Amino acid sequence: PVKMSPILLSPGNRLVVVFGGGTVALRKCRHFDGFRTRVVSPEVLPELEELADEVIRVAVDPITVKEYVDDADIVVAATSSHELNDSIRDAAMSMGIMTNSAHGGGDVLIPSTLHRDGFTVTVSSGGRVPAFPPYVISKIDMFLDPSYGAMLDLLVDLRAIIRDRIPTQPARAEFLAGVLADDRIWKRLSEGDRDGAFSIAMERMPE
Repeated sequence: PVKMSPILLSPGNRLVVVFGGGTVALRKCRHFDGFRTRVVSPEVLPELEELADEVIRVAVDPITVKEYVDDADIVVAATSSHELNDSIRDAAMSMGIMTNSAHGGGDVLIPSTLHRDGFTVTVSSGGRVPAFPPYVISKIDMFLDPSYGAMLDLLVDLRAIIRDRIPTQPARAEFLAGVLADDRIWKRLSEGDRDGAFSIAMERMPE
């Protein structure tokens, strides 16, 4: 398989053009929440029409597809036709546009994603077995109890404090790593005792 690099991309004013109007297209659009989205399909699910910023009800072919992607930052081929998805993918990639295809071969993969307050976890199998990433995500979801979000909030607060108290970045990183490794702090957080966790963390502060 081709080696791919995971990234998190800011929506900015980027435009995602999705070809297809069914459940696959809907799932892809939901992943790009916050991006500008244009859906191109002769038939579109009501939920997808409500989600998209723009809907163009037209059937495309390998010749006309380029008319709808010239201003796109990302193209998603999510029609029910393997052949049409391949044509959309090839046309978009020939224009230098990052492309995801429901039938593979594009240069963008959409991972399974778990969003928590303050952090995000993604899993991908590189397109080899689509059923695998959501299964792994479901296991991670059960594992990550609320103490993880509480730990993140604690670390954010501690970072603001140690900027003035610990002079060097390596020393600050070492301090935060120590907080993360302290089972006493995790225990307090799992019990909902945020103040107790903070007190233990501050005891670790170098003189």
